[in-house]
Amino acid sequence: MKSYFSAIFGRSPIRPLQRHMEKVMECARELVPLFEAVGAQEFTRVEELQTRVSRLEDEADDLKKELRLQLPNTLFLPVDRRDLLELLRTQDMIANRAKDIAGVIRGRRMVIPDQLLPLFKDYVGRNVDAVEQALRTVKEMDDLVETGFRGNEVERVQALLKELDRLEKETDHMQVELRATLRGLESELPPVDVMFLYKIIEWTGDLADHAERVGSRLQIMLAR
Repeated sequence: MKSYFSAIFGRSPIRPLQRHMEKVMECARELVPLFEAVGAQEFTRVEELQTRVSRLEDEADDLKKELRLQLPNTLFLPVDRRDLLELLRTQDMIANRAKDIAGVIRGRRMVIPDQLLPLFKDYVGRNVDAVEQALRTVKEMDDLVETGFRGNEVERVQALLKELDRLEKETDHMQVELRATLRGLESELPPVDVMFLYKIIEWTGDLADHAERVGSRLQIMLAR
């Protein structure tokens, strides 16, 4: 069914924004099999997955540019244009970071020490869970617009945002544990490898951080 607001004011940017976030999620999701391949030292598979992440990020970038071009200054919606653009920018940061992670892993042919591998896989998976939760909240935007940001739909979105916040905090705790474990292995590893492992831990944590910021942008829209 055509949105009430779309019928009155023309094409809504909400669905293109959701499509962009769906593509971002595709990009982030590929990190799970990528880290599986790293753990198995299947470098050909790592290269294939890195190429896929890069292609998906390019597709997300195309969707971002298309939406920006189609978003007129005079758009009349119960959502501020600046909020939409900031939300789009934050979503895009997730795909960018996924591309960074995959690129460094492939470029350096990184190997994760066996002592770190189970923690790393869980950590990556939880960060991807946070991105998926952010996608769930973004998918509620058309219903929020339809209801004028009122009623039961707002309560549903608030519950989704609360869970997103919980997931982000969980990844923070996992990052602390992962860093501590790596610190105990530093003397056994080449210093350059240690440096890049810390960087990958930090960048992976950025996925949940940016996902939480997507939720924060939605929270601002609800408050307005």
